[in-house]
Amino acid sequence: MNHLTFLLAALACCSALAQEPQMNLPRLKLSAGMHQIDAQVARSNDERATGLMHRKEMPQHEGMLFIFEEPTQQCFWMKNTLLPLSAAFVADDGTVVNIEDMKPQTLESHCSTRPVRYVLEMNQGWFAKKGVKPGARLAGLPQRPR
Repeated sequence: MNHLTFLLAALACCSALAQEPQMNLPRLKLSAGMHQIDAQVARSNDERATGLMHRKEMPQHEGMLFIFEEPTQQCFWMKNTLLPLSAAFVADDGTVVNIEDMKPQTLESHCSTRPVRYVLEMNQGWFAKKGVKPGARLAGLPQRPR
């Protein structure tokens, strides 16, 4: 095998790996009132950048919690994300600031209406079905980093 063929094979392998969903992140149990959530936790820049991309399905009680170092306005988009999602933008005290429904594979930005440290993505419609609206509180969030 010549060097060019080897390089192309290596790039194809890496490209395929890059399109794998991240499934092995740490998990955290959250609750919204009486509703339990099994959330994967994305803390690092790479974990947050990949998020729920390339996932073809997600159980109804599962989601992904994005944790940021400081409260700032957070904006999300759905490039390479196959599932329709709803994102709850959440303040330090667990209060849901706003909720945005997001269409798969789009570049439209969905932003928090004020600075937040947490964003919880669930299957689209989960918050509405459970009666979770802005002003509701999530329990089980990790303590603020010091």
